[in-house]
Order: sequence, then C-alpha cells, then structure tokens
Amino acid sequence: MPGLAVNVDHVATLREARKINIPDPVTAAAMVELAGADGVVVHLREDRRHIQDRDVRLIRETITTKLILEMAASSEMIAIALEIKPNLVTLVPEKREELTTEGGLDLHLHKNVVSDAVQTLHKGGIPVSIFVDPDLDQIKLAHRIVANCVEIHTGTFCDAETPRKRSEAFEKIVNSVKLAQKLNLGVNAGHGLGYQTIKAFKGLSGIDEFSIGHSIIARAVFVGIDRAVSEMIALIKEL
Repeated sequence: MPGLAVNVDHVATLREARKINIPDPVTAAAMVELAGADGVVVHLREDRRHIQDRDVRLIRETITTKLILEMAASSEMIAIALEIKPNLVTLVPEKREELTTEGGLDLHLHKNVVSDAVQTLHKGGIPVSIFVDPDLDQIKLAHRIVANCVEIHTGTFCDAETPRKRSEAFEKIVNSVKLAQKLNLGVNAGHGLGYQTIKAFKGLSGIDEFSIGHSIIARAVFVGIDRAVSEMIALIKEL
C-alpha cells in the first residue's frame, strides 16, 4: 500500500493571513502523524509566504515519522537543508508570483543546477527527490542526475476539464511510474490530489507515497485533522 505524506503548508497560510501565532503548523504536523500519516511535508519558500524557518526546525525536532522538505535548488535552501537534515528533500521549481507550484522542474533547462544540488545534498547524507512532470525524458534525466526518487506531478490530471484530457494525463502518469520503476527510482506522486481524484489510482502499482496537502487541510476545517487524514488513508488502502 502506498504511504501518505501530508503537506501542512496551508495551516501556515492561515496563520500568516493574520500574522499571529495560530494555527500552528507544528501542532498540525503532530496531529497528522497521530492520525496515521507516514510523513509530513513542508515547502520552505524563498519569500517565506507560509512556512517559516522556525516551523521546519521544530517539526524536524518533534515528529517521529519523517520530514520531507520541498525547496528550490538554491544555495540558501541547500544550506538550511544541510543544517536541519530532513529525511528527504524534494527539489521543486519556484516562482514568486505563483499561488502554488505550477509544474515539475524542467531538467533540460536546469540540469546543471539540479545536479549540483543533488550531489551536495547527497554528500550531506540527505536523499533527494525531484518533482517532475509525467514526462519520460524528465524521468530519464532525474535518473542521470542520480536522484533517489521522483515525485510525479499529478496536477494536470486533477485539473483536466474533460474525460479525454483526464485519461490522456493519467496515461502519462502510468507510463512515468513504469519507467521510474524500471530505472530503480523511488516514486512519489502529488499535487492537486483529493478525495475523488485519488480513486483513479486504484490498481496502479509502483507509487510508494502520495503527497497531499490542500484537500486534506481544507476538509480538516470542517471535520478536523484526525478525520480528514484518516479518511484519505482509508481511500489509499482501497487502491
């Protein structure tokens, strides 16, 4: 059964809307772990729009599962990762004006920078995943860069407006998972996944873990974090 890593960024988004101390993503991290999540995901952005350095450090110190740190392949973020030592770094593209990560890293365009980041993090004893679109060339490049795993971007599939577009997008995900397995890359998947879209993955083997944030946190507003996480875990068990 695939695992579930819960992204708590949007707990911090709500906190930063008022620039006060609540709700605390550190508390949220403990609660998703208690609810059965296999890990906690945070994205420390260059502009610190939601997650703060303090959050990452405290979550690292307090959770007992694993911390996945999403970050740009910048010297500032690499230095922070080497200090905090997350269980996994996921390298992602980052633009200041975007509301959320809009797609995978373009390894054709950023191969050298990403390769250097991977090597530096590996020397520091940190495994690295690369967030990529479901594109076979990107999977092959991630393998050449010696990433430990890839996180396949599922946003195009989740946002597809017609059954045909959704089917085409899902086929790309399936083919990407198969190739990553063949290349002995670990496979995570995430972005835009919710309580309905996750059901499409029934019968697809090869995904080690789903990374899901917004839909769980949004549901938690109405039913609580424990129930929101438990319901997603139940759906994943049915896959």
